[in-house]
Amino acid sequence: MLTIYPEEQTERDNYKLLIGSILPRPIAFITTLSAEGVLNAAPYSYFNIVSADPPMVSVSVQRKNGVRKDTSRNIMETGSFVVHISDEDYIEAINQTAANLPPDESEVDFAQLTSLPSAKIKVPGIAEAKIRMECILEQSFALGGTTPSCDLIIGRVVCFHIAEELVESGRIDAQRLKPVSRLAGNNYSKLGEIFSIDRPN
Repeated sequence: MLTIYPEEQTERDNYKLLIGSILPRPIAFITTLSAEGVLNAAPYSYFNIVSADPPMVSVSVQRKNGVRKDTSRNIMETGSFVVHISDEDYIEAINQTAANLPPDESEVDFAQLTSLPSAKIKVPGIAEAKIRMECILEQSFALGGTTPSCDLIIGRVVCFHIAEELVESGRIDAQRLKPVSRLAGNNYSKLGEIFSIDRPN
């Protein structure tokens, strides 16, 4: 096996090893509101569950030269955001929102997505998503040394919105959801084959 020490290679080299190893990664499509009221949207694949009691999710938003991205800055300023689960039906539009737009332009408008009001927070959600979670900021951490390289954001889910056709006996049908996950480079993955293994007693 190769033995590689992170401090002996560049950030991009470490990045390639991480995104090529930790996969597939679920994609959080996140909407936020700026202090000026601009609806921002962007996809993030450094995303997962933190807790079910209370329900919490985490997302790591990378900085650029130590400067926060619109998403993390908006969350810090307003204290709320919406996480949407990415699926096959609107992944092309999600990809469009990764465009590098100025803060006063909305990626939602750019990608021709449809916004709709949330139930418990001011940040709108996206109608095209089959699952969305309204979140309030639980905690945030600037990580990466004296010049932070990312913001780790933990959000508490205060409202779930789930398409009725996905839910059966309180469980979500993954095949109907058709989730999309992130691989490396420009590659994505669909759900693929599902198999079961019984857990030991």
